[in-house]
Amino acid sequence: MKKNGFRSMKKLQVWISACRLRTLPLSISGAIVGSGVAYSIGLFNLTIFVLTILSTLSLQILSNLANDYGDGVKGTDNQNRIGPERALQSGVISPKQMKNAITINVIICFFLVVTLIYKAFGIDKFLTSFVFIVLGAIAIISAIKYTVGTSAYGYKALGDVVVFLFFGWLSVLGTYFLYSNQINFSMFLPASSIGLLSAAVLNLNNMRDFESDKLSNKHTLAGLLGLNNSRYYHLALILIAMLLMLLYFGLSSEYLLMMIMMIGFIPLFIHMFIFYKVQTPKNYDPQLKVLALSTFLVALIFGTIHVLI
Repeated sequence: MKKNGFRSMKKLQVWISACRLRTLPLSISGAIVGSGVAYSIGLFNLTIFVLTILSTLSLQILSNLANDYGDGVKGTDNQNRIGPERALQSGVISPKQMKNAITINVIICFFLVVTLIYKAFGIDKFLTSFVFIVLGAIAIISAIKYTVGTSAYGYKALGDVVVFLFFGWLSVLGTYFLYSNQINFSMFLPASSIGLLSAAVLNLNNMRDFESDKLSNKHTLAGLLGLNNSRYYHLALILIAMLLMLLYFGLSSEYLLMMIMMIGFIPLFIHMFIFYKVQTPKNYDPQLKVLALSTFLVALIFGTIHVLI
């Protein structure tokens, strides 16, 4: 009886680990930025906000499960890999069980996305609703196709671009559009900033897995650039992201807000300092959580500024 209970607890822990909770704050950063701007112009809607957050979290968990499955069945997650042991790699979760979990999550994602679109646009704006349903479907497919299948884009050095587009432009601009039904072109600046920081998180992950990915024939941008060039690329992503965020406030002469925003950059500067001193890929792993949470902090401060000021 005790043995069965231990196995059940172990399995639950592996499922929780497969969801990769540390990636979830990063995934909702774009939604916080878009919602903050919507609040500042009186367009905020709590129901839309909650549904957006839930949809985004569900998509991120789907992506994490699919990534575990894709890398697991391809043998990319093996004893050479640095970082926490993955669900399929552990042997506690079978490929069939992971596929079932992915299927359930797809259904949950689609339900949340459709509900969100209905709440935002109703039944009158058919074309807009259709476009967002298509975008939602593309997001679900992209979450799966990162590592699953023979055409997985995560194995073709396209992950950085896709992360930039989905975590940055689609997340921020899409969230803002759900409230306002219009595009604010100045929003491309903070959207690009969040997208670049999200791409930096992926780049750091790929730098950590540089050797194991090379052995598994997984082609990432970090693998193509090499570790040394990837270091400069990583620093450039973060610096440009900070400049774009400051430019957003600078264009409207909000210099005090620029100074407040710079407070959120302090953890990013600390991360860059530590990152630059690291020489071995395995030591990048602790900085993944730091960078993801630092990005979330930037989004949180940006959103709070628009809510309170």
